[in-house]
Amino acid sequence: MTATRAVITAMEVRDVRFPTSDNLDGSDAMNPQPDYSAAYVILRTNASDGLRGHALAFTTGPGNDVQAQAIEALRDHVLGFDVIEICADLGGFSRRLVYDPHLRWLGPEKGVMHMAMGAVINAAWDLAAKRAGQPVWQFLAEMSPEDLVGMVDYRYLTDALTPEESLEILRRAEPGRAERAAALRSSGYPAYATGPGWLGYSAAKLQRLAEEAVADGFTQIKLKVGASIEDDIHRMRLARDVVGPDIRIAVDANQRWDVGTAVEWMRRLAAYDPYWIEEPTSPDDILGHARIRREISPIKVATGEHIANRVVFKQLLQADAVDIVQIDAARVGGINENIAILLLAAKFGVPVCPHAGGVGLCEMVQHLAMFDFVAVSGTTEDRVLEYVDHLHEHFVDPVRMRQGRYQSPSAPGLSAEMHTESLDEYAYPNGPVWAERGA
Repeated sequence: MTATRAVITAMEVRDVRFPTSDNLDGSDAMNPQPDYSAAYVILRTNASDGLRGHALAFTTGPGNDVQAQAIEALRDHVLGFDVIEICADLGGFSRRLVYDPHLRWLGPEKGVMHMAMGAVINAAWDLAAKRAGQPVWQFLAEMSPEDLVGMVDYRYLTDALTPEESLEILRRAEPGRAERAAALRSSGYPAYATGPGWLGYSAAKLQRLAEEAVADGFTQIKLKVGASIEDDIHRMRLARDVVGPDIRIAVDANQRWDVGTAVEWMRRLAAYDPYWIEEPTSPDDILGHARIRREISPIKVATGEHIANRVVFKQLLQADAVDIVQIDAARVGGINENIAILLLAAKFGVPVCPHAGGVGLCEMVQHLAMFDFVAVSGTTEDRVLEYVDHLHEHFVDPVRMRQGRYQSPSAPGLSAEMHTESLDEYAYPNGPVWAERGA
């Protein structure tokens, strides 16, 4: 009897939203009342192991339905494909989606379609790692340098990074992989706390949460800025008084400013020793970032959470426009493109401090930071991974923190799987939470 071929039999897409605006959790200068939301995807198969691939694209409320519809548009590009073939060639799976001529016309490689592809690609990685019985960070870190290079799309990159240079970077890190993986399992990965700094929080709440973050072992916190310079000066002074001179305070403008405004604003905040300014202007403005960096030094410039693709990261690095690269697990075209960005950062010697301010982002991006430490950069020096203390209870394998450090996941997959009860309760607009609100 011929065995049934294992294929993708269904792709389930859910619009899931959490009312974080109730307490102004996640509030910043551009998103004063966000509702953390997930366009959530599940890849189902007919394989006897019953495993499924889970991932999501993150939004802040209205428009999450548009993101979910973009994922739905990929259904015919996924259903019926061989599970073993996809898991054996995740690089090919990624390229097939990204370079489909009809889908590409809708980007190319940017916007809701590229994020939709990223969600589906990440779900395939989740499935592949589960089939291998490993968390994604370990699944990646145990691949050969040659296999990792094969995951990357080098189109548009070779003037800055070639496959041969990538292979050299990965081979250079290979001898210490086992020791770093052991250190990661023992000590975890350093984090910083964004929780104290949401823009809608009162001064008293800011002070209390900043004090708690330091007591919990965090050596860096982050404050949202950009709405009012006088308020920002006041909040920075309060935070500095609470945490003292030795704790780093990063600030984040969430793209609020023009270039000249960013320079002027940061010069006024400089007295309180901000460590970096995050997203000071448009994520597409490479020359603007370069000017800001020149004119506010030694304050560092960080960006990345809204950068659409590896090409913009490449140009920021080529132009000496950033001090900190901030990858996001749900913004570019999935894990494959983030591998490319990690390799670019390693080539240019720029630290990677991933963005994780959103539902499920801590869970997913921790795997990329840990992979970078074990198999790419080989260091955690000047590297911290963002931590926000919201909504982790909705995940089957939530992040674990100890003394300001992420503890390495051990469960197979990308840690993106949400509890069925959470998916049902927070479904928009007909789940119980939203139905009660008359959504």
